[in-house]
Amino acid sequence: MTALLPLLSGLGTGLALIVAIGVQNTYLLRLAVSAGVRVVAAAVVVCAASDALLIVAGVLGVGAVVERFPVALLVVRFVGAAFLLTYGVLAARRALRPSGDAMRVADEATDDGVMGADADAGIDATTGTTVAAGRTRTAPPGQVVTMRTAVLTMLVFTWANPHVYLDTLVFLGSVANQQGADDRWLWTIGAVTASCLWFGALGFGGRLLRPLFEKPLTWRVFDGLVAVVMLAFGVLLLVGA
Repeated sequence: MTALLPLLSGLGTGLALIVAIGVQNTYLLRLAVSAGVRVVAAAVVVCAASDALLIVAGVLGVGAVVERFPVALLVVRFVGAAFLLTYGVLAARRALRPSGDAMRVADEATDDGVMGADADAGIDATTGTTVAAGRTRTAPPGQVVTMRTAVLTMLVFTWANPHVYLDTLVFLGSVANQQGADDRWLWTIGAVTASCLWFGALGFGGRLLRPLFEKPLTWRVFDGLVAVVMLAFGVLLLVGA
């Protein structure tokens, strides 16, 4: 029972920190409703593994090193802001000027994350519909995300965000070390578990929203919200908030 207390404390603190609207969660949700299961799984692994690595590094004291070199976070801040603003503009463009009707693609994905079709599949030239074995699902208008694109984009969203270093390396690492030598690793396991649970639930649970994205209007509204989130966070990074 005593061992459960630091575990649950770490779990609760981790969830409180990561369950929020942010660029990482927004992009993962977009993948959940549009990409193949392999792509979503890869993105979930990137998010959870990155958090785990940063939290453990914070417990080991790397956060103190980061605090001594603020210029490093400054560089990360401007790189991240540039990427977020660019992505936000592209999302706004998709919302305002959609490139076509919502597509339907095969339920199975190829190994590199491209939504593939079986040998007997065909493509409707008028609607952009790919049909395979009678199974379809939605994809964002005019865009099919590959495994490589999803992973690289998620890595940038994760590692080019200076707040992730402050939240994990500094804050979570500090809180973990306040638990004492005996409990800090149990607390850390709880925090890492929170990350895995949240990103897994968002990535795979988000797939339940796919029926909503059969309509092009849903994609326009969603991309509009993505644009607001990305542009807002990009501006906040620029002004140092």
